[in-house]
Amino acid sequence: AEDSCSHRCGELLDTCSCQVTCQALGNCCPDYKEFCLHISPYSGSLMGGKDFLIENTVFNDSSVLTCRFKQKIKTSGYIDKDGKAHCVSPLLYETGFIPFEVSTEDELTFLYSGAWLSVHHSKVLAGEKCTLVNQTKWQYYGTPNTDGNLTLTWTHQVLAATHINIEVWGYQETGKSYSENWVAEWKYLYTLAREIPNTGKFSFIPVSAKGNYSMWDFGMLRITPSSYSDGQRQISDLFFGAFFSSNIPSVWSSEHALAWHLGKDFRNDTNAWATAKCIDWNRKEDKLPNFMEEIIDCPCTLAQARADTGRFHTDYGCDIEKGSVCTYHPGAVHCVRAVQASPQYAAGQQCCYDSTGTQILTHDSTGGSTPDRGHDWGSPPFMKPPRIPGFSHWLYDVISFYYCCLWSDNCHFYMKKRPSSDCRTYRPPRAASAFGDPHFLTFDGLNFTFKGQGEYILVESDLTSLRVQGRTQQAHFPNG
Repeated sequence: AEDSCSHRCGELLDTCSCQVTCQALGNCCPDYKEFCLHISPYSGSLMGGKDFLIENTVFNDSSVLTCRFKQKIKTSGYIDKDGKAHCVSPLLYETGFIPFEVSTEDELTFLYSGAWLSVHHSKVLAGEKCTLVNQTKWQYYGTPNTDGNLTLTWTHQVLAATHINIEVWGYQETGKSYSENWVAEWKYLYTLAREIPNTGKFSFIPVSAKGNYSMWDFGMLRITPSSYSDGQRQISDLFFGAFFSSNIPSVWSSEHALAWHLGKDFRNDTNAWATAKCIDWNRKEDKLPNFMEEIIDCPCTLAQARADTGRFHTDYGCDIEKGSVCTYHPGAVHCVRAVQASPQYAAGQQCCYDSTGTQILTHDSTGGSTPDRGHDWGSPPFMKPPRIPGFSHWLYDVISFYYCCLWSDNCHFYMKKRPSSDCRTYRPPRAASAFGDPHFLTFDGLNFTFKGQGEYILVESDLTSLRVQGRTQQAHFPNG
């Protein structure tokens, strides 16, 4: 039907609307609530495993639900004992609103649709992640004077299971850099603990991982109900060109350096092991494009950096509003990062400042700001390196910092490849305004008067899909 939202959620039709704003505007199509799904919660980590409820549509108890994300990633939905429908979010290599659909007819048609918000893993609520107690100890384990028990905690009510498994996953990006065959992959490595009670706490004494697994130095932990097989994740359906992701509720840890499971060569001589890694990273960097040429310069002062919120945001690892705990930038009180990734290489900028408001440069101090080959937020269209949110940044800019600066005394290699940008080309943002009868002041300082009547576009940006419209008309006063 022309006024039906079936297959058309999010669209504005000729006679009515299937957009989320239609309820406030009062112009929804008659079947909007039937086909356009409202979910709770509406967001979760891009790592997946979040069980969410479909609130506004009732399905038959015998329905076989299939949830499909981005028209290609499928997970099994289910109907609970109260007759409510659920989906489980899959692993996604991107953030933002992800379209999803639901089928009740053995995947023949997907009549119902909605949007799932995939969130940068570091930004999800603490109760939705498992916590590495004393994370610094985890990431230095095996180095001199760092040993003993490690402890992991989680909110046990998040998983409806009496017993759980704890798995180790590693991240890698393979293929030729900046080519079509450069791909990102989260890979199951091994199960750390199996069939343990779901009490919300687990402690253990780490041992070196067996075989080649000890070579994986960056990853995460995943907790799943023990009823699922080890590493159960995705099966590629090559015939249909889609992926089927098993229905696995899970809780993930934060991403971290896997020092605690590295081999005996790391534990026996951490400095030598890390030095070799640092030199190898330095050699690989020589073969990659110079991203420094296209990132924006830093604001000159701390005041400018904090005021320029359109282009820079607070670096959560060095925030003056939270006590300036700047572990990786000694001497700094505040750092900011560029909001936008650079256009070609998806690189990021970082700018750090001392207590006098002066920018700290790596040329003068190891606490200086260091730009990033991978922007921490990732960059559209995501999906491929180095645009994977959080994880590309960790692989190219963070674990290498551990190699060169934290696990060995070779920080000069890192600082040479990640030198601070100064502020020579920085220009503070300007305000634009319209006032009076009417006078206009543009962003570049032009001041003029325009008396035309009608509707006009005042500001437009293709980069962010921003458009601000204005209307001018002749004023009428009571006294004429």
